[in-house]
Amino acid sequence: VKVQTMWCALESVFTGGDIAKQLPKEAKKFAKVDKDWAKIMIKASQCRNIVECCADELLQNTIPTMYAELEKCQKSLEGYLEQKQKAFPRFYFVSNAKLLTILSQGSDPLAMNAYYENVFDAIQYVEHDKKDKTIIHKIHGDGGDGHEVIPFIKPVKAVGNIEDWLTTILNTMRLTLKYHARSCAAGVFEARSDPSN
Repeated sequence: VKVQTMWCALESVFTGGDIAKQLPKEAKKFAKVDKDWAKIMIKASQCRNIVECCADELLQNTIPTMYAELEKCQKSLEGYLEQKQKAFPRFYFVSNAKLLTILSQGSDPLAMNAYYENVFDAIQYVEHDKKDKTIIHKIHGDGGDGHEVIPFIKPVKAVGNIEDWLTTILNTMRLTLKYHARSCAAGVFEARSDPSN
């Protein structure tokens, strides 16, 4: 049961996607376990007697080895997640399941729109360039109809590692809000010093 549970948890991570590319050694280990697991399941479905099936010596020798390999894959995955969290600390506030989903879709910037609320406060989604989906022009705040839309002072290029371009979004957002705050403050100062008001 432990092997089945761990296999189920790791299957979606290591069978394709960006994470499998980032952890090729672990993906290869998992592929071997996956192949062995499939053989065991086929053999188990052919055997009609559960006691006979579980008494199989090959099964008794294979399962502990598979579990040990899956544990190694799990530990590597946890190290990988920790590395990503250190690179972009806002990932610490996202559950591991959601973080795995975010990281597995990292090469598609549009897929991130479903998860901005988990990573940033009050950001519902970002607006991408119509011709080039890797260019981000605006952030859209929470609030339904009439929500805030803030154009960046310079577009953000969403290429490379997801934690890198999310950091760029964060820094650009800060610079944009500072710019708008200064502009508003200057406008208020001008209005107060204008004798015609």
